[in-house]
Amino acid sequence: MGETNKFEVIIIGGSYAGLSAAMALGRSLRKVLVIDYGKPCNEQTPHSHNFLTNDGKTPQEISLLSKQQVEKYDTIRLLDGLAIKGQKIQNGFEITTNTDEVFQAKKLVFATGVKDIKPEIGGFSDCWGISVIHCPYCHGYEVRNKKTGILGNGEYGFEFAKMITNWTKDLTLYTNGVSTLTTEQSNLLEKHGVRINEAEIDKLQHKNGLLEKIIFKNGNTASASALYSKTPFVQNTCIPEDLGCQLTEEGYIDVDHFQKTTVDGIFACGDNTTFMRSVANAVAAGNKVGAVVNKDMINEKFTI
Repeated sequence: MGETNKFEVIIIGGSYAGLSAAMALGRSLRKVLVIDYGKPCNEQTPHSHNFLTNDGKTPQEISLLSKQQVEKYDTIRLLDGLAIKGQKIQNGFEITTNTDEVFQAKKLVFATGVKDIKPEIGGFSDCWGISVIHCPYCHGYEVRNKKTGILGNGEYGFEFAKMITNWTKDLTLYTNGVSTLTTEQSNLLEKHGVRINEAEIDKLQHKNGLLEKIIFKNGNTASASALYSKTPFVQNTCIPEDLGCQLTEEGYIDVDHFQKTTVDGIFACGDNTTFMRSVANAVAAGNKVGAVVNKDMINEKFTI
């Protein structure tokens, strides 16, 4: 293998967490390869919020500027591709892409995000990230005081409804079937003005992703400007597991405080490691990874 395919660190995933890690490593004079397939989870979101200095910008604007800034460091290479295979080799790891290119590095960083599993509700995917939203801190201000719904049930639905009352008083919890809330939970929500609707949802009526009505299987409808939902997810790649990295019970890559996985030499950051899904959190985690990886490599150099 030629030296052009050998790196000190390979970062798989070139969105906010991956590029942040790359910048920290580039500024540490490390030879870095970033492999990115160009499919961030927020690509459909009109604007990104709650990220200081970039509040209100489009994800595309932030991503383009991030790449331009990272590319200024001449030890960093950005590769448009999909990592499909990884294996442990002597003194490091080997990654194969969808174009059969093979790269080696001493350290791996997975910043691959997660894949949301959307429910079989017509129009849901079209509205996802636009008016069907997952996080009040990312999007709640833009739909404040508007007619809002929450798709949820049981303990999760109860806790989510409590939270969203901070942003609107015109709130309905849609359980999409028989409610599994306790009588005490239902009474408490109703006491605070939260309506509960148990009808099964058929589809979402929208215009270009902007929610207008919720249409139920019984033929009834309800108007709404926004619908909160937290969907199940899977990891975007199985390579970490193939290499022995453990997942948490919730399905995230298991990392410690320093973003180290359960496999020595492999790190992870961003949405694949935490329920705190935000641009700001991803950038922070990536910055930490870059510093930790560099320090680990320095320590290894000085090991007697």
